[in-house]
Amino acid sequence: QVQLVESGGGLVQTGESLRLSCAASGRSFLGFAMGWFRQAPGKEREFVAAISWIGANTLYADSVKGRFTISRQYAKNTLSLEMNTLKPEDTAVYYCAALRGDPSMSLYEYDYWGQGTQVTVSS
Repeated sequence: QVQLVESGGGLVQTGESLRLSCAASGRSFLGFAMGWFRQAPGKEREFVAAISWIGANTLYADSVKGRFTISRQYAKNTLSLEMNTLKPEDTAVYYCAALRGDPSMSLYEYDYWGQGTQVTVSS
């Protein structure tokens, strides 16, 4: 059974940092790209960042470019999202997802999803 489990969310103030992690298990993720999406209350789920299987290619939403960094830790089969200079508009539930193939900004192309972790940024 495939599982993606996010952790690391919490409540922070504007300008602070958080590091999200996603632990993958249940199958081999060889050849899978992975990504982060987020969903704020009343809004659609949106793309945040994605990374290719070998880590050479990364994609970022314009709203987080320069502030967020996505990375993979192959030995632990985990995915991370380092979030710096957080803003109130970053407040959302953050989801980890896996896609067989190249990284994509489209949530419809992802095969597996985690349950999400809440990030709240106070002003």
